[in-house]
Formats: sequence, structure tokens, C-alpha cells
Amino acid sequence: MSDRNALIESFLAVHGWGGGLRRRLAGDASFRRYERLTDPTSGRSAALMDAPPDKEDVRPFVTLARHLKGLGFSAPAVIAEDIKHGLLLLEDLGDDTYTKMLREGADEHDLYALAVDVLIDLHHRPPGQVIPEGLPIYDHQRLLAEAMLLFDWYLPAVMGRRGTVAAQREYVMVWLGGVLPKLSEVPPTLVLRDYHVDNLMWLPARAGVARCGLLDFQDGVAGPRAYDLMSLLEDARRDIDPSLMSTMLDRYLAAFPALDRAAFARDFAILGAQRHAKVIGIFTRLCVRDGKPDYLVHIPRVWRLLRRSLGHPALAPLVEWLDRYLPADKRTVPPVEPKATRDARIR
Repeated sequence: MSDRNALIESFLAVHGWGGGLRRRLAGDASFRRYERLTDPTSGRSAALMDAPPDKEDVRPFVTLARHLKGLGFSAPAVIAEDIKHGLLLLEDLGDDTYTKMLREGADEHDLYALAVDVLIDLHHRPPGQVIPEGLPIYDHQRLLAEAMLLFDWYLPAVMGRRGTVAAQREYVMVWLGGVLPKLSEVPPTLVLRDYHVDNLMWLPARAGVARCGLLDFQDGVAGPRAYDLMSLLEDARRDIDPSLMSTMLDRYLAAFPALDRAAFARDFAILGAQRHAKVIGIFTRLCVRDGKPDYLVHIPRVWRLLRRSLGHPALAPLVEWLDRYLPADKRTVPPVEPKATRDARIR
């Protein structure tokens, strides 16, 4: 038995799950690993999050899970924790992710409407209520750092060489000097940051917005209200019909009649461009650095979403930069490096 597994066995035993059956659950792009625990006698279940502390910090998850539960949202309850070793015992929210439900023919409109209503509820509350103390701020530097992933990982992968110092300097100025300053200066809200169908659960036994379970919120920040709605409706992994997107945008905006529609549309486009640039970079990094090429299949979709964002006049500086340093014929799926070559390069 490995040292890590011995730690897990001890943790489970201390908290009454020593005899439970363990089954691996689908993971994500992080270093976290999940298992479902089932008690063969009672039938009760729980979930184990295994997050190696040298790779992941579980404290933000614990903080936000308890905070969201306190606000009445359906984040999983934290049953037990070993912060030092990155182990959490969590409430089992089941298997009915939005992704699974949609694949099985569930009503798309109803599921998305519920997800939008969660954001409406969250955004109607004052910042002091929804933003826990010490939460990182989604400021321009943090937004830039994420947008840099396109320059640092995707551009070299498709161009065959790293970007020049001049190109990098111009890219930074596009964001800090040309695009991000156009974001509205409005009070921030809690941004869950990965708000899309893979991270939402259908919990029909609950009432109201609590019927929507929330996962993968540990990277939450205090930031612009348009971000999570954009993340939901411009999904990197799933095509969404434009009519559904329009309906859901209207549903959200109708709940905030005093909202400046033009400013919100501008924020939506800017944050969309920033996120799509980040995601293209992340999916490339997962392939190049981590040997996980499966995410590359989504890059053409993310480029389509990025092109949509670039249609807003606020993104003109980024359009000019891309035309100069990453021309349209290079906006392709990066080549997959053979495993043997990658392993030799890493060594």
C-alpha cells in the first residue's frame, strides 16, 4: 500500500468509513481525484476528494463550500477534513450532472433557466453578504495572467516558436491598456469562475435554486457579475443554440431592470474574450505539458466563441494584435507531440 493510500485509509477509518466500498469518480483537468464511498450495510454514501497538498490547496474549497451552503445554495457539505494532507469527506450529490441530464434528453431550457436563476439570486444580494472575507479579487492583473496562457502555450504550439519580446509587450498592453480598462466599474460579486454544465448538478428533491448543485467553485473570486453567465452560455465543451443563449440572457437581464444593457454586453464580450484566450491556452498546456490531448477537440469551438467576442468594438485592440501575430490560418488545433518525444523533452 502506498503512503498516500495509507493516509486515505486512516482518514476514512477515523471518520467512520473504514469499511466503505470505494469507486473512482470522473475527474477533471486538475490534480484532484474523487471517489464515491458506499457503506454496504446502510447504503449511505459520501464523496472523497483527494488533493495532494503539493499540487492543490483544499482550503478555498472548504471556505466557499461552507459559505455557499450558508447562503442557501447546494454546495456539498464538508463532512470531515484533513487540510494538511489534502483530504476531504464530502456530501454525495449523486450522478446527475447537467451534462449527463442533457445527454439523456432532459429539458435544456429548464436546466439552463435554473442555472441562470442561481446567478440572479446570487447577484441580487449585496457584495458584503456574498463575498467571503479574504477572497481574491479578479483584478486586471489576474485577468491578464490568465489571458497570457494563449501567448505562453498556444502561440508557440501552432507557430513553432515562442512569441517575441515585442509581441509579448504589445499583448500585455492590449489587455492592460486597451481592453480591460473598458470593464464597468460596478460593485463586484462572488464569481464561481467555472460555472458550466459539467459543474452543475440536478437535485430535484430540493426546492428553488437549491435544486441546482454546485461543484468546482474553489477558484472563486470577487469580480464582474457578467463572468459566470458568460461562462455558462459560452461553454468551451458544449454547443449552445443561439436562441437558447438569447432567451437566457433576456431572463437574466429582466431580473435587473436598472442594469445598463450596453455596458453589460461590453463586459460580457471582454470577459468572454479573456476566458476563451485562457481556455485555449489551458487546453494546449494540458496536451503539451501534461500529456492530456483529449481537450484539444474543443479548441475549434473555443475559437468560434472567441471570434464572437471579438465582434464587439471594445475588442478592436485584440483583433489587431491577433491579425499581426496569430493570423487566421494558424488558429488551428495544435499538433499532438508523441509521448516518447514529450517524455524525453521533460527529462
